[in-house]
Amino acid sequence: MTAVATGYRVRPARAADLAGARSVMLDTFYQVFGIGYLPEYHQDVIDPDSAYLRHPRNRLWVAEYDGAVVGTTAIRAQGPAHPPHPAELSARYPDDTTAQLFRVYIRPEHQRHGLATRLVEAAVAHVRETPAFDRLYLHTDARTPGALEFWLTFGHIVHDARGPHSGFQTVHLEIPLDRPGG
Repeated sequence: MTAVATGYRVRPARAADLAGARSVMLDTFYQVFGIGYLPEYHQDVIDPDSAYLRHPRNRLWVAEYDGAVVGTTAIRAQGPAHPPHPAELSARYPDDTTAQLFRVYIRPEHQRHGLATRLVEAAVAHVRETPAFDRLYLHTDARTPGALEFWLTFGHIVHDARGPHSGFQTVHLEIPLDRPGG
């Protein structure tokens, strides 16, 4: 059961938060996923200022506890890249009108307090209020315990790329925007 704990704050990231956000992201890559930093996929983590604070359509949110960043989430104005993702997904989710959810990470000792839900809700609200975005897309690795179940509380599967191999078990999802009159 997830408990909503007090003392946590979810808000848009500021320049002063970037080092803490980068630390959460890199620690997740190395300690949780066991893949480390991959420059072809993680450039936004090295330069979050350009990727999120200076880019007019991208956003980064942080969860803060006792003055420290303990969680992140972001949206980028881009669809899934082909390759590595299927061409039909790139066509369905074009960069111009797609918001893609990224970097929903919570430090392990701060999990189970509703932070991921609060961060995602902030991102969904922002996308919903941004007329330039028609869709909200994300992908997850189904090997991550609880990840797919979590995402299914927000959206639905649009492509299941899991297979009989030991690599990534990627599942692609869309979160409905449920706009009034839409």
